[in-house]
Amino acid sequence: MIDLHTHSTASDGLLSPKQLIELAAEKGLSAIALTDHDTIDGIAEASETAAALPLTFIPGIELNIEWHPGEFHLLGLGLTDISPKLLNIISYLQDGRKYRNQEMIKLMQKDGFPVSPEELQERYPDTVIGRPHIAAYLVEKNIVKTRQKAFDLYLAQGRPYYVERKGAELDSAIQAIIDSGGVPVLAHPLSLYVSWGRIEPLLANLKERGIAGIEAWHPGARHAECIRLEKIGREYQFFITAGSDFHGEQIRPDRKLGHTAGGDKIADRFWTDELHPYLKTISEKKSQNDGLDSAIPL
Repeated sequence: MIDLHTHSTASDGLLSPKQLIELAAEKGLSAIALTDHDTIDGIAEASETAAALPLTFIPGIELNIEWHPGEFHLLGLGLTDISPKLLNIISYLQDGRKYRNQEMIKLMQKDGFPVSPEELQERYPDTVIGRPHIAAYLVEKNIVKTRQKAFDLYLAQGRPYYVERKGAELDSAIQAIIDSGGVPVLAHPLSLYVSWGRIEPLLANLKERGIAGIEAWHPGARHAECIRLEKIGREYQFFITAGSDFHGEQIRPDRKLGHTAGGDKIADRFWTDELHPYLKTISEKKSQNDGLDSAIPL
């Protein structure tokens, strides 16, 4: 059992990177990727923790890409050497998040809500703050009873305090991940809100632009949809990944570490037969180009 899509407190997860890795080992996972939103701040702690455990750690990230009308999230898996381009994109996205948070708080303040961006930042000092944190903050303020209620009433798209957030330019993000030694993977494709009739030409285009894999298996999709996505992905020669998109069971009880659509355990094949051979090939090519004696260990 593995998991190629997880989050920690470095972005909007409930567990610290250390706690996440320890939980993965406790549950018997053989490999795990940390893919926090728009940050790599949790990677060092997670990597250090995993080094003492019988667990393969895959450094990653999840980038928000400019896209309408749905959401385009791009995973970068197997990061080995963070490029200046990726750092610039992270800075741009984090600045956009800060601006968005301020604008949402301003709208709430205008309607008399007792909230402040300073107080929000104090509650989450080492985190890339997003809507889940604002939702939790509204619960603490007794403005709503649950985080889900905060989204339903105020923060979801179309609700009164929703503000669009900035996304990275796709081709730049793809190249930044490649330059960082990683591979670009389209996360949860159904979030693009593209019809089945349009998804094939879109995937063909994304393949040409450098995306190497698709996360066909995600708990936000039905089992039959995942099977269909995997079949299409293979037709266009993507490698296939699977993840839980785990944030913590108290945040999303339906998303369990090491499990994906339909509650299925995430099979080792998505690492041993899909991602790892791809990363190994990249590593070997890099070692040859650099004139090194051996590839980067993965």
